[in-house]
Amino acid sequence: MKILSAAAVIVLLTAPTYAQKINMMPDVQSKTPEEKEQDAIKEKAYKESLRKIPDAKTSSDPWGTVRSNEAPKAAAPAKPKTKTGSTANGGNAAAGSNVR
Repeated sequence: MKILSAAAVIVLLTAPTYAQKINMMPDVQSKTPEEKEQDAIKEKAYKESLRKIPDAKTSSDPWGTVRSNEAPKAAAPAKPKTKTGSTANGGNAAAGSNVR
């Protein structure tokens, strides 16, 4: 009985691997001359329809009226930080003393 159940388990585990080998897509066949001609006609009609679309002359920028037309100005140079008072020694109150 153990042998039969072991064989059943092996069969059940190997069945999905056989299912993966099945080719679901048949070989692709080439198009007939009539189909090629129809594709060429469709492609030509598509290209002509693209030519009929007018060129966009206005900007589609929704923030265009908010922004100015001038170039952004360079940022002002940062002022060097000056150390005053108790922060002159780096913020450490005991930096200059030898107190332990």
